[in-house]
Amino acid sequence: MNAITVTPITPRIGAEIGGVDLREELSEAAVERIREAWLEHQVLFFRDQDLTHEQHIAFGARFGELHIHPTVPHHPKHPEVLIIHADENSRSVAGDGWHSDVTFEKSPPLGSILRLTEIPPNGGGATLFSSMYSAYEALSPAFQDFLEDRVALHRLGKLPGHRQDATPPSAQHPVVLTHPETGRKGLFVNQGFTKRIEDLSREESSAILQYLYKHIENPNFQVRFHWSENSIAMWDNRCVQHLATWDYFPATRHGYRVTLKGPE
Repeated sequence: MNAITVTPITPRIGAEIGGVDLREELSEAAVERIREAWLEHQVLFFRDQDLTHEQHIAFGARFGELHIHPTVPHHPKHPEVLIIHADENSRSVAGDGWHSDVTFEKSPPLGSILRLTEIPPNGGGATLFSSMYSAYEALSPAFQDFLEDRVALHRLGKLPGHRQDATPPSAQHPVVLTHPETGRKGLFVNQGFTKRIEDLSREESSAILQYLYKHIENPNFQVRFHWSENSIAMWDNRCVQHLATWDYFPATRHGYRVTLKGPE
């Protein structure tokens, strides 16, 4: 195997990994090199990785225990694998708003690994990733201090494709999350699941959250990934939000995701 290469895509977020075939069993050194790049660049991209489900699962398991989604149907033979699909019959698509994955759990996933096997023509179906480190660091010191000890409620709403329980799952998380491995601080609120900031009035909470959601959308914090067949994106859910564009209807976009379980 050639030496693994890491090519940054923007100064703030995203890198493409080369010199590695994920169908092979990776050495500990290779896994550590990928982990280091992941922690530094927050989202990694791999090209031309024609994996079986078993190989996809095995690669994910090198970085932690795999998560089984609590409210979305999974692959019938592989509960660790989510099917990502949209076509001419779709009325909505998963992930078409800015979000971090499954933050309504008490211990949200620490990352996800998505592989697309069928892509729309003409560059459609790109995914945007936004650095929550950069979003936090761009705030004024006074606003950072105000947010520092705030806690927000996250809850599953009525989203297409999710099982709807009588009591939707919910959890509280800090508005500013200190990454347990890098020590860097980032924003940890998202319009997909965050409902309110505790101990503020409804109006105050709504105004601050709407400001932060708009702030997160700043293109200076982002990288845009144009998929090719059998590409992989691997992102750190603790410091990255993402959005899947839906500019390709009625074309088909199809793939599979494994997700890394967060700490208990």
